[in-house]
Amino acid sequence: MKKFTSLLILLTALLIYPSVVPASCAATFAQVLQRWTKSTKVIDEDGGNLEIRATYYSSEFIEALVQKEAKDNLWTQQEMEDYKYKFLGSLRLDEMIPIQVEFINNGPTMHMGPFDIMVKLRIKNKAYKPVDYDKRFNFQFQGKKEGLIFFPRYDEKTGQELLKDAKNVRLEFVSAISPMLEGADITFIWDIARDDPQALYKGATANKLETDRLLKRLEKLRKDKVDEETKLSTINSEIATIQTRLDELAKQ
Repeated sequence: MKKFTSLLILLTALLIYPSVVPASCAATFAQVLQRWTKSTKVIDEDGGNLEIRATYYSSEFIEALVQKEAKDNLWTQQEMEDYKYKFLGSLRLDEMIPIQVEFINNGPTMHMGPFDIMVKLRIKNKAYKPVDYDKRFNFQFQGKKEGLIFFPRYDEKTGQELLKDAKNVRLEFVSAISPMLEGADITFIWDIARDDPQALYKGATANKLETDRLLKRLEKLRKDKVDEETKLSTINSEIATIQTRLDELAKQ
């Protein structure tokens, strides 16, 4: 992910500061951002407050961001495709479900480590832990902290896509992330019935990403082939040893 750090920093800035979006496309992007961003704010009796925001990376949101960047920078079609290819690669959409989360903590210190037991994504009544996340979430803090959380897109055992036929997803934080929540968990719900991640994979971008996927698959198959050939060689060697001994016993 280090290769695409600048892209993620840019996206974080756009999520947190939508006011910097140029007027030429601010309305459209702001509307899309609002559709896919959920937030809540808790205020205690002493005036302390905690705000949590989460943005689901739908195909609509990603496409809107790419188009905005292309328009702002007067990119050619090829330049836009190159940006989209790198951006989708950094999000790992072919394997993960990315969600951007921001905490603005103006209250007691938050202790969220280990973070992977503090949050889960519920899909069709089954909860999934993060596969990866911004490790800064593991450290105690006050003030602002934001980063990406990655959840699995496919079932580890069956290989089936988890979002297939799902109507919504629920991002759930346990109350232990902050004493301000006073035992109340936080839940954000997105309607994803009409979201189509495959719509992002078209044209030159699709060809590049498919090439990457096939190369990874080919590398894995070659490794599997070597492993299987090694096992077969071991088995054949053992068969030969046993047969030799049987032949010796038959002569006695």
